Amino acid sequence: KKKKLSIMPDHKIDPNQWIYLYSDYLFNYTISRVSDRDIAQDLVSETFLAGLKSMKNFKGEASERTWLISILKRKIIDYYRKINSNKGKAEVRMNYNSDTESEGEWLEERVADPFDTTAEDTIENKELGIAIHDCLDKLPAKQAQVFEMKTILNYETEAICNELNI
Repeated sequence: KKKKLSIMPDHKIDPNQWIYLYSDYLFNYTISRVSDRDIAQDLVSETFLAGLKSMKNFKGEASERTWLISILKRKIIDYYRKINSNKGKAEVRMNYNSDTESEGEWLEERVADPFDTTAEDTIENKELGIAIHDCLDKLPAKQAQVFEMKTILNYETEAICNELNI
């Protein structure tokens, strides 16, 4: 028998472990972007629900956590679209296939090639960037600097503390 060679390992999906393995990580990721505990919890719950609905489309090309984060990123973008758009929910519905079962598959295709960006991705990233910077402008200068260094520039906590003498 010939064995199939795979460049990337096949990742498995186990929704029974999601809350234990990923809820804190997803919550921390979300709270740093929406700054509201209730909304962050709702977005994480919506992410798990969307993951459950689309898990049959999980191909194993990305890790389970990466796949869930990609779903969560879309949920966060949807959230900002709803609150920053006069059209609200109607605009969000128009941009996505109503078949929620295909959501995970579409997201995983995007995760598999991080360099594959479309015009829509660029617009969404720009919208999210504007929303984040608007929020940063409302923070005290040092808090905004810490947030930017940790979340946007991916500095390690120790490096931030050293840099800012905290």
